[in-house]
Amino acid sequence: MTTLQSRSVLDQEFKRLTENILKMTSMIDESLTNAIVALKARDVQLAQEVVNNDEQINHLRYEIEKECLRVLATQNPMATDLRHVIATIHISNELERIGDHAAGIARLVARMEGEDEIDSLHKLPKMAKRASEMLNESVQAFMNNDPESAQAMISRDDKLDKQYNKLVRESLEEMRDDDYIRRATYLIWVGHNLERIGDRATNIAERVIFMSTGEYIEIAQDL
Repeated sequence: MTTLQSRSVLDQEFKRLTENILKMTSMIDESLTNAIVALKARDVQLAQEVVNNDEQINHLRYEIEKECLRVLATQNPMATDLRHVIATIHISNELERIGDHAAGIARLVARMEGEDEIDSLHKLPKMAKRASEMLNESVQAFMNNDPESAQAMISRDDKLDKQYNKLVRESLEEMRDDDYIRRATYLIWVGHNLERIGDRATNIAERVIFMSTGEYIEIAQDL
C-alpha cells in the first residue's frame, strides 16, 4: 500500500470515529436535556428513559474504543495521528461518564416525585444549559482540531463552579428548615452532577490541546 493510500485509509477511519463521537455527544446532550425536563416536571417515566438509554451510550463508547484499538493495531499511526487516536479514546470515556451524570440526575427524579415544590429548583436549568454548552464546545473544538477554542472553553468552567457553589450555600441556608433538608440534599446532588459534567468537558478540552500541540495542560479541579 502506498503512502497516499495509507493516508486515505486512515482519514476514513478518523471520519468514522468522528461520526461516532458526534453521535455519542448528541445522545448525551439529549439525555441531559430530558433529565432536567423530568426533574422539573417530576416525570418519572421520562427519567427512566434517560436511565435506560445510558446503556446505549455505554455501548457506543466501547465500540469507539474498539475501533481506536483496531486503528492502532493495523494503521500504525505516528505523531499527530497517534495523539488523535489516543485523544479519541479518552474523549469517548469522558463522554460516557457525562452520560452517567445525566443518568444520575434522572435517578433522583423518583426520589423527588412526592416532594413539595422546591424554591431553588429554578437554578438548575441554568447550570444544565451551561454544562451542555461546555460539552458541545469542547467536542466542537475536537472536531475542528482547535486548541484556541478548547482553551476558551476551559475558562468557562469557573462560572459553572460558581453557580454550583452558590446553589450549595443557598441550599444549606434553606436546610435550617428541617422539612427542607432532604429536598435540599437532592438539589445539591443534582448540582454536583452538573458541576462534574463541566469538569469532564474541561478534560475533553485539555485532550484537544494535547492532540493539537503535543502539550498537556491540567486544570486543577475539586474532587
